[in-house]
Amino acid sequence: MSRILVLAAHPDDEVLGMGGTIAVHADAGDELRIVVVTDGSSTQYPGDAETRARKEDEAVRAAAELGVTDYRHLDLPDMRLDTLPHVEVNRVVEEHVDDFGPNVVYTPHPDVNLDHRVLFDSVAVATRPAPDQVVRRVLTYAPTSSTEWTPAPLNWFVPNWFVDVSATIERKVAAFAHYETERRDYPHPRSERAIRAAAEFYGSSCGSPHAEPFLLVRGIGIR
Repeated sequence: MSRILVLAAHPDDEVLGMGGTIAVHADAGDELRIVVVTDGSSTQYPGDAETRARKEDEAVRAAAELGVTDYRHLDLPDMRLDTLPHVEVNRVVEEHVDDFGPNVVYTPHPDVNLDHRVLFDSVAVATRPAPDQVVRRVLTYAPTSSTEWTPAPLNWFVPNWFVDVSATIERKVAAFAHYETERRDYPHPRSERAIRAAAEFYGSSCGSPHAEPFLLVRGIGIR
């Protein structure tokens, strides 16, 4: 059994990027914690406490759909992580690494979204391979409608790790359906059809009906 920490900058990152994989870990009996580090709404809906509460409720229900009860929603400023001192974001990530003691950490790929890039940088600090580091594997995932929109010169996502989610793709779709504030019509990437198409594309890349892609940042032998 592994201890899996899934970090997200915004509610829905985790489902769009790796909802099927979260369900795979849950089915395997792994201990899971999802941490969303921003409030998720203050920039889009300034001063709208009702929308913020609704989005948090959606995220909790989405996590439960995937088999996760340990869900934490923090309150760093949405879409403004780059305005904070680096050490402040580091501290938030380090607190959960120290408290939960994960041996696997997932984080959004540092793509066109500045919040994703800031969070990745802080994960790199919190999981640096010091002699007492408990984290043995760090991977980035690709939230759709962000990573694939990243201009190639900035930071191209080239996955080298895939997880077969053929058995859990329906739960991923069902989990995202809880995000009523984030769903869009096809061909927007945040649509059911696009989610299925992405899973089929990456599945065909690794010989499975459905898969999710990751980039392995660091791996130190886990049995």
